[in-house]
Amino acid sequence: MSAQGDGTVKLALVGFGTVGQGFAQILAERGDTLARRHGLSVVITAVSDVNRGSVFRESGFDPVELLNAADGLEALEADARGWDALTTIRRSGADAMAELSFTDLTTGEPALTHVREALSRGMDVVTTNKGPIALAFAELRQLAAAHGAGIGVEGTVMSGTPTLALGAGMLASAGVTRIQGILNGTTNYILTRMEAGLDFDAALAEAQREGYAEADPSGDVDGIDAAGKVVILANLVMGAPLTMADVTRQGIRGVSAEDVAAATEAGERWKLLGSVTASRGGVVEASVGPVRLPLSHPLAGVGGAVNACTFTTELLGDVTIQGPGAGRLATGYALVEDLIALRSQERR
Repeated sequence: MSAQGDGTVKLALVGFGTVGQGFAQILAERGDTLARRHGLSVVITAVSDVNRGSVFRESGFDPVELLNAADGLEALEADARGWDALTTIRRSGADAMAELSFTDLTTGEPALTHVREALSRGMDVVTTNKGPIALAFAELRQLAAAHGAGIGVEGTVMSGTPTLALGAGMLASAGVTRIQGILNGTTNYILTRMEAGLDFDAALAEAQREGYAEADPSGDVDGIDAAGKVVILANLVMGAPLTMADVTRQGIRGVSAEDVAAATEAGERWKLLGSVTASRGGVVEASVGPVRLPLSHPLAGVGGAVNACTFTTELLGDVTIQGPGAGRLATGYALVEDLIALRSQERR
């Protein structure tokens, strides 16, 4: 990580919605702990958000100051205002960029352009945006290496729950042969509520009222979001260069109340599972789809909007990690995890 001699990292935020504000809240509440335990002092020097405005201040912004002005950043005292994302990346002089704009799993834009620009300038990148990572991770990793930059992507799969750190890190030598995960909290919530007696439409409407599902829920209920995460797991954990087109995908719209009742009667439970499996011949296959699991399965008991992932390994058998897959603080914390990891790599 490019940092000052005292461990201070100047950070530019591209996007200041739920995740960016969660990250700022963590810095406000735990910044001293990060500096003391990890030698990491993060100073936000620039923020660019298409809805909330854009500001730059060389000396940095207090996180509380940003949070209090979240709806109108350009009212803050600043050295510059009105920069778009690319101008912010090019002119802020930041050591690192957090890419937090909206996700597009078809083109990866505009986030993909933002990440490319930052890495090509030697800036470290941390992101919770699945688009660039699912569509172009190999390219971005090469670009980072060519320019002496780092890239952290923990938050792209299960928010701040350290799924990639476990699968691609501590389990890397255990021989991961299969990954199965509940990777979308919205669909897990819907299926859980259907088991309680609601039909699909009623459960979806409730998920929308509770804020779990968007007005257009297709990315969740049709398995697109989970497919992006499956591609990331295949690339980073299994080392398989799969793309979105390689994932066999089916959503949960076809799961009826009768299907759920039949599973319950049989002592089973429906889950939308993302799976990556390596055959003995080395072929890696990936899928997303609704599956009936026996109640003894480690993922069967994961209810509500929670995410979980089971890694099947040659040396340890099944290892399961469970935790939040979304949320302001949970996803904001993923950026903290990545910044700490990049700081640790720099010290080696």
